[in-house]
Order: sequence, then structure tokens, then C-alpha cells
Amino acid sequence: MSLEARVPQQDRSRATRQRLLEAAIDCLATVGWSGSTVAVVAERAGVSRGATQHHFPTREDLVTAAVEHISSQRIDALRASLADLPAGPARVETVVGMIGEMYSGTMFRAALQLWVAASSDEQLRAKVVPLEAHVGREAHRLTVEALAADEVKPGVREAIQATLDLARGLGLANLLTDDSKRRARVLAEWTRMLEDVLTAS
Repeated sequence: MSLEARVPQQDRSRATRQRLLEAAIDCLATVGWSGSTVAVVAERAGVSRGATQHHFPTREDLVTAAVEHISSQRIDALRASLADLPAGPARVETVVGMIGEMYSGTMFRAALQLWVAASSDEQLRAKVVPLEAHVGREAHRLTVEALAADEVKPGVREAIQATLDLARGLGLANLLTDDSKRRARVLAEWTRMLEDVLTAS
């Protein structure tokens, strides 16, 4: 096979894999762990069962790749959103809002389904826990960077972590019903409290 023929084939293979990962995330977010079978994911991706099993021979392989993809997407999304921040007081408000969005979208819903499944599946938990720890560390580091926060100052590190924990909790509250109005009020109040911590001498 010529190089010219191989390159488009590799491109098609990557595109198929990407569609399967995105479909897996979408399935996890909408029909949950039990509904996210290989057949359902393949159908949603518009890929044959055989082609799916070529990329991911088992459901475990597919879900493991989806876990890694979700983790990477969540960090990339946060990094991209923090790249162009306003200066001054609006910065803290913007950062808190972006973190709130990180824990309320499709990727968070998909990740949550994996957490629930991993709580009773040792093999899945062994894969999810280190990846979630990595996401947590990166989210904390990026938030510190975005806020130009000095974690040497008393209470700053804890306040940053509390911001992430609060956003995660609000994301959970939003899972069953639209909790966006209450979330906005809570995050607005928390923004004021966080500003006080960050600017305290």
C-alpha cells in the first residue's frame, strides 16, 4: 500500500475512533452506564459493530478510552476557557463562572456516571480514580494560575479547593432538575467571599 493510501486510511481510522469516544461520552451522559453498551455506542456513532470492535475489542476497552478522553477534554476545556480572562475584579467572577460550567455540562454528567459505576466495579475504579485525581490536580493548578493566587497566604489554597468542591456539588444538584438560578446566586456570593480571601493581607 502506498504512503498516499495509508495516510487517508489513518485519518479515517482516527476520525472513527473520535466518533466512538464522543458517542460513548454522549451515551454515558444521556442513558447512563447500564445503557452505554458497545452496540448502543456504535449505533450512535454511526459505526458498524465490527469497526467498533476493531478499535475497542471489549466494552472495558471502550470505557477505559472514554474515561481518558473525558479527563483530557475536561482539562482542555478549562485551560481554553481560562486563556482570555478580563483584568480587575471581573476576573474572579469569570473564573468562578467557568469552573461552574465545567461541572455542569455533558462531560461532567458522563464523568459522574463513570464515578457511580466505578463505586461498585473494582476494575473500573482502578482506572477512574487516578484519572480523576489528575483532573483534580490540573483543575486546581489552572485555577490558581488563572487567579494569580498566592497559596502561601493562609486560607488561599483551601479557598481554591473549596471553589472546585462547591462547583462539583452544585453540578450534582443540577443533575435531576434545572438548578441554574440557585447555582448562579450561590456562585455570585462565593465569588465575593473568594475575593476577600485572595485580597486579604
